[in-house]
Amino acid sequence: MIPALTAYVGRTGDRNPRAMAAARLLGDTLAGVLDQPCTVLGEPSPPRVLGWADELAQARPSLLALAAHVTDRLAAGHGLVSATGRCATSLATLPVVARLRPDAQVVWFDAHGDCNTPDTTTSGYLGGLVLTGAAGWWDTGLGAGLPLDRVVLVGARDLDPAEQALIDRGVLRHVPAGPHVAERLQATLGGGPVYVHVDCDVLDPGLVPTEYQVPGGLSFADLHATCEVLARHELVGLEIAEVEATWPGSDEPVSVSPLLQALGPLLRRLAGR
Repeated sequence: MIPALTAYVGRTGDRNPRAMAAARLLGDTLAGVLDQPCTVLGEPSPPRVLGWADELAQARPSLLALAAHVTDRLAAGHGLVSATGRCATSLATLPVVARLRPDAQVVWFDAHGDCNTPDTTTSGYLGGLVLTGAAGWWDTGLGAGLPLDRVVLVGARDLDPAEQALIDRGVLRHVPAGPHVAERLQATLGGGPVYVHVDCDVLDPGLVPTEYQVPGGLSFADLHATCEVLARHELVGLEIAEVEATWPGSDEPVSVSPLLQALGPLLRRLAGR
C-alpha cells in the first residue's frame, strides 16, 4: 500500500497562524519519512476570530477540494496520511471515510470531545463541533454518515456537559488517559480496521506546542504504545492535527521528530515496512 500524503494548510477556525505553518512543516517532514510526495491543499490566510458558521462558510470551498482529494486517494486503495492543522478540517475527511470504509472505527485522540452541536456549544468554536457534524447531527455542507458508535475517544479530559452526557449514555466510547491506556484501548476496540486522528493536545502539556495545554494527558511513551496496538489493525489512515510550528512568543521552529517517533508504528504500517 502506497500512502497518500496530504498537508492541508488553509484556515479552518484558526485563531493564530501556527497550526497552518505546522501542517506544512509536518507535510515536508513526513515526505522524507515516508519517501512520498506531499500534496499541499488550501491557502494560509490571516486568522480571524469568527463564529463557527462564518468560519465554515469561508473554509468550505477548500474543504470540499480536500474531500474530493481524499476520496480519490482512498478509492484508489491508498492509505491516507494527512497533516490537517486544526481539527475542524476533519469535517471534510471523516464523511469520506464513513462512506468508503464504513467498516472502520475512528480512533479520536484529543483532550476535548469535539462533540458539541451548534445548539450545545458555549464557545461557538468550529473545532468543537466536528464529530457531530460528521455524524449528520447538523448540516456542514460537507457530507455526513459517521455513526458515533464507530468512534472511540482517547484521552479526552476537558469535556463539556453535553459531551460527557454522550459518554455516560454510551453514545460514545471513551478510553481515558492513565495507566495501561494501550491495553484499555485494545479492549475497547476489539477487531477491525481503524482510521486514526491525533489532536496533539491529547499529550501532556509541554511536549509539543498546541493551542490548548490540558493537564493529565498522554506521554510520548503512551502514544507510542497505543500506536503499537493500532498498528496491529488494518489501518485506513492517519491524520495529525493541532500541533503548532512554534511555541507562543518564540520564532524558533519546533522539531516534530519526537512526535513522529511516537507515531512511528502507524507510519511504518502505512508505508508497508
